[in-house]
Amino acid sequence: MKHMLKGLIVVTALTAGQAAAAGPTPSAIAGFGGVHPTEGAGQRPDRKLRYRVVFSITKAATEPGKVNPSLDRVARFLNLLAADGVRPRRGDLVAIVHGPATPLTMSDEAYRARFGTPNPNLELIRRLRGAGAEVHVCSQALSGNKIERSSVAELVEIDVAALVTIANLQLRGYALIPD
Repeated sequence: MKHMLKGLIVVTALTAGQAAAAGPTPSAIAGFGGVHPTEGAGQRPDRKLRYRVVFSITKAATEPGKVNPSLDRVARFLNLLAADGVRPRRGDLVAIVHGPATPLTMSDEAYRARFGTPNPNLELIRRLRGAGAEVHVCSQALSGNKIERSSVAELVEIDVAALVTIANLQLRGYALIPD
């Protein structure tokens, strides 16, 4: 929402209810990555660009029963692009999960066993993949978080290391968005 504050325009994030009230925005990932219409913005998605982006996801959610906010940002990015008619190619958006965020990649069964709640991230991962994004996890972080490879959800690709994934993708021209 825009607010005038002594001649300054302040933009605040909208809750899901406020975004719905503000009007529909074309969405790539409905129900996740909330955005609101922004008229007159200086920088907008450009249909002439090829968006190749790697998201480094390291922060855990505040509670095990909540969707990881950094993973939700991947959906927000897709929704922002979609609002201006931009659709990245399959595989052009990659989320590499490591550090304290690593458990978000666990299967529902393994997540329930560890945290006593269903994995709230799996539906988002399914939708991200449906929109052409990839979700990877660092095998070094799996080891550090004491997560067996067999406990990783089938929708998630296991990489040797986030360090290698990020370096490889940046060398191939991907932009890095850290959390």
